[in-house]
Amino acid sequence: MAYKITDECISCGACEAECDINNAISEGEVIYVIDPDKCTECAGNYPSPRCVDVCPIDGCCIPDPEHEETKEQLFEKWRRLHPGEEPTPGTY
Repeated sequence: MAYKITDECISCGACEAECDINNAISEGEVIYVIDPDKCTECAGNYPSPRCVDVCPIDGCCIPDPEHEETKEQLFEKWRRLHPGEEPTPGTY
């Protein structure tokens, strides 16, 4: 499923910089936001969600229950976002 950023966000921008491949994270009015149409949980690029890995606040980047997706659906989304590219081995 796509991830979302909670109200605990301190707007440090660490997550946005790490999402440079899918560009799913952007600065919102108050906190950063994740576009569920672009978030693949980093499937195809990294073995784990980078936003979670780099966020200094535990529990700030969490799975979004409103956008449940299987790993297969996330990988299909990655393919649509990156036509003609091959995923990084071990990331799906």
